[in-house]
Amino acid sequence: MHRARLSHCVVTLTLLLTLLLGATVPSTAQNWPTRPVKFILTLGPGSGADISARLLADRLTEKWGQPIVIENKPGGDGIVAINAFVSAQDDHVLLYAPSSSFIGHPYLHDNLPYNPGDLAPIARVSNTVVGISVPASLPAKSLKEVVEAARANPGQMNWAGLTGALDIMFESWLKSIGVDVKKVPYRNPVEAANDLASGRVQIYESAYAIARPQIEAGKIRILAVTNTARAETIPDIPTVAEAGFPALTMDGLVGLFGPPGMPMALRERIAADIKAVMDSDAIIKNRLLVTAQIPNPGGPAEFAKSIEEQRAVLAKSAKDLGMPERK
Repeated sequence: MHRARLSHCVVTLTLLLTLLLGATVPSTAQNWPTRPVKFILTLGPGSGADISARLLADRLTEKWGQPIVIENKPGGDGIVAINAFVSAQDDHVLLYAPSSSFIGHPYLHDNLPYNPGDLAPIARVSNTVVGISVPASLPAKSLKEVVEAARANPGQMNWAGLTGALDIMFESWLKSIGVDVKKVPYRNPVEAANDLASGRVQIYESAYAIARPQIEAGKIRILAVTNTARAETIPDIPTVAEAGFPALTMDGLVGLFGPPGMPMALRERIAADIKAVMDSDAIIKNRLLVTAQIPNPGGPAEFAKSIEEQRAVLAKSAKDLGMPERK
């Protein structure tokens, strides 16, 4: 009798705990945030991601009833910011970053201090416009003409490169088409754009916003964008696929990430809130377009799928270059 009664109590307690836990997740999603929220950025002030983060922070502060603090932590190929985010282990500390800040890490760094699973996709916000540009003094008027010029002058042309996913893809592409163009490494993307304008380097793949001042000054010519679709701000510029080189296609995904333990219900609610403020506020769309970003809000599943597709493309590029994935 005693054992039967004890067993009945255990079953009853288990059911009660299950019901309580089941009710906790929706409640957490509804009540969050309960205190100030922090967005940690891999890029510095004034970058496209920084501008969009601050625009969203203003609108979401009103919606959530809690202040949102923007903390810029550039440097270390994005690892400085990612380390700060992972170390916090706090669902009120989120990472706001382009996917290019980290998808190249397994091929570029030994002993990474974080795991890919530490970054749980919450919401896709925008696609950065990424362009391939040349000096205005270079006669080539298309990507095909640049390739032809490089083939006619093997080893005589240079391309400006920074550490990251775009460089891996670009170098793999050059190898696949059998073109000998030398890489000139840079730490500062603005310095690379300035050297492109002066003709010290002949090709540069970068965020359009980086090259834009020199493009508008007539010193740089943009030939194509790597995005899957043309950019609304520069509709006359073809995509790389339209230019005949689809292997260079990559969207500059920018979005929000949370800790791995964040419930899916909460991640979906945050994504829905971001989409709601973006859809209802024309100022956000216009500012994003002006800063060479394409509004593209999406939920955690969509964002995760987009990132995995990029990882698959990058894995192939790294393999073609003989770059092993480091653990």
